[in-house]
Amino acid sequence: MTDPANVPPKTDEDAKAKRLEDIPISTVDSPSVVLELIYQLKIKDVMATAVITGEKTHTLRHIQAIMRENHITGVPILEGRQLAGLVSIDDIVTALDKGYIDLPVADRMTRNVIVLQDDMPLSFAISYLNKYHYGRFPVLNKNQELVGILTSTDVIKTLLVEMNREVLRLEKMQKESGGASLPYSEMEFNVPRYDFELAGRASTEIKKALKQRNFDPKIIRRIAIASYELEINLVVHSQGGGIRCSIQPDKVTILAADTGPGIADVNQALQEGWSTANEYVRSLGFGAGMGLANTKRVSDEFSINSALGSGTTVRSVVYVTSSKDET
Repeated sequence: MTDPANVPPKTDEDAKAKRLEDIPISTVDSPSVVLELIYQLKIKDVMATAVITGEKTHTLRHIQAIMRENHITGVPILEGRQLAGLVSIDDIVTALDKGYIDLPVADRMTRNVIVLQDDMPLSFAISYLNKYHYGRFPVLNKNQELVGILTSTDVIKTLLVEMNREVLRLEKMQKESGGASLPYSEMEFNVPRYDFELAGRASTEIKKALKQRNFDPKIIRRIAIASYELEINLVVHSQGGGIRCSIQPDKVTILAADTGPGIADVNQALQEGWSTANEYVRSLGFGAGMGLANTKRVSDEFSINSALGSGTTVRSVVYVTSSKDET
């Protein structure tokens, strides 16, 4: 779903309000502990489940009263448990200006609404909030039923709580280990197609393993970018595949392999902004065409082999002592 009501702010105050809705966190270059949380947590872990809703037969004036009583700026409109549309504060202001505030909601609500899915990683919510600058997003489950609402405040509160828990966990782990070094290892993950509930799991586990081995945070960040981009590529562009990670004293190797559909022009696929994402993938906020380009940028060694109908294999290597510029 999309939302044609996404218009630029009309005044300086509007612009200020929109800036306040931004989440001051990057899904790429934030500290590794924050990256781990935003890819590990799901939207259903953060959203509010007590959603204030309206019905298609309500008038816009009635929805205005609901907003005023509950101090909210948007009301999802339901038909059964399905989301039929949304009325925003902008819709109410326009209705007042043009004199149709007493019309039924069904005549004037926004029907094409940008939504989140409850099993998406929290990183999606942060990207949506920063991209669209809306105050809230309806959250649907796999049956397309409304199950929650998500705001920037929900995200920030949850991250503060989870970061505190993570700090306590790391302190406890450090005391229990007594500073002992962990062995190097091989890790392997299955990555199913379109499985957004598990998307980010491999990269999260890889980051955990690197942190436990006291890798340099800058090296961890580069490996995190490579592993996440390759994992998401498998989820949204392939028929499914796997991620293998080899952690060695001098380097970390990420190998992503799938069984199809393959890439027709590898050189073109490495260009920033080029993408073969279908409409469904783009509707979820993917398809920017930066996955392979970002992976190559952070790698000390990078290779890709692909054939139409036979799948694609991408290899990324980051050296532990690398001085590669991340900018």
